[in-house]
Amino acid sequence: MVDRLQFLLGRLGERLWVKPLIMVVLSVAAAFLASAADHTELGKIVPEISVDSIETLLKVISASMLVIATFSVASMVSAFASAGSTATPRTFPLVIADDVSQNALSTFIGAFIFGIVALIALKNGLYDKAGLFVLFSLTLVVFAIVIVIFVKWVDNIARLGRLGTTIDKVEKAAKHALQRRQCAPNLGGVPVGQTREKGQAIYSESIGYVHRIDVPALQTCAEKADARITVSALPGTFAAPGRALAYVTPSPSRLSEDDTKKIAKAFLIGQDRTFDEDPRFGLIVLSEIASRALSPAVNDPGTAIDIIGTLVRLFALWGKPCEEGDISPPKYDRVEVPEISLNDMFDDAFSAIARDGAGTVEVSMRLLKALESLTFAGDVTMRAVAKHHANLALGRAEAALTFPQDVQNVRILASFAQVG
Repeated sequence: MVDRLQFLLGRLGERLWVKPLIMVVLSVAAAFLASAADHTELGKIVPEISVDSIETLLKVISASMLVIATFSVASMVSAFASAGSTATPRTFPLVIADDVSQNALSTFIGAFIFGIVALIALKNGLYDKAGLFVLFSLTLVVFAIVIVIFVKWVDNIARLGRLGTTIDKVEKAAKHALQRRQCAPNLGGVPVGQTREKGQAIYSESIGYVHRIDVPALQTCAEKADARITVSALPGTFAAPGRALAYVTPSPSRLSEDDTKKIAKAFLIGQDRTFDEDPRFGLIVLSEIASRALSPAVNDPGTAIDIIGTLVRLFALWGKPCEEGDISPPKYDRVEVPEISLNDMFDDAFSAIARDGAGTVEVSMRLLKALESLTFAGDVTMRAVAKHHANLALGRAEAALTFPQDVQNVRILASFAQVG
């Protein structure tokens, strides 16, 4: 339940209207709640504030905040477009979810609404002495908040949409997803048995990518049917006709249509992949950024080299054992969930870079150095996978490079993959 709530909150965070709407509601409430002070003894101890001074301040707020809000939206749209063109369109959800920009836009819109509503209430004589003092105090607080937020936002908007900032956001999202999956490799279920028959297949009526799996719901369905459910479509899998989401075993009698729908409903499917519970998506997006940088139109091998370093950090993190207190023990014994294939993760991360950077010797050399370092960062499986991909990268480089010394240098760096 908590995971589902976090997932939904994450999706709301990608909606640009949510925080501004909250600020609008709070602004309207603050403007009217100021009049509640007139029903207290506060009016006997506070100084008298002239209506004209408050009116002047509110007019300044209402006149300026709408302009600033419009300017901030234009700047954010420009940053979003920049992120899509310099990095990859798949980074858009991360850029639009930027907290500083959303908070700034929300503050500007909220201040504008506060100024308008408070000005209308003031003109209609809603406030007495205490109410005027509270309204004046709130107006000064709004001014202070706007100034602080504006200064922070100007600093942030100068970076938002820039390639380096976008890469950092993708790395952060990928790191979060990897850590979550590392501590719960089977999503709270149990590992898939080696010799288990497939059983009755469950298909989705929707076509799209699996966003998350409600494993507790699958456990409930399995207990009701006195069966076991084997998940075959992890988050990030493309669900399509003929692609089973799960298998139910044993199946002494066919499941009812209602049971089948409940199992399929446990798989949340959407049109686009998300970062939250799909660690491979972050690796793919980083690889896409590197591939775009290596295209003839961009010709920026430095960015690809930076991405390789980022990928090494992520795989080194994956190779470290999870903290004992963070490990999620299996809780759903009737749901079998496969672990992510490390070879698939390396494919997602390095194959496109090895292909597109094969003809650029500095990229090939840095990639081989990175793969060699990963042989020391994990277990035997990571060591074997890193050597396998080093051999693939060497083959691509040998086919693409023309200068003999470059080929020789690449072969020397790949020699670690030939040992053992």
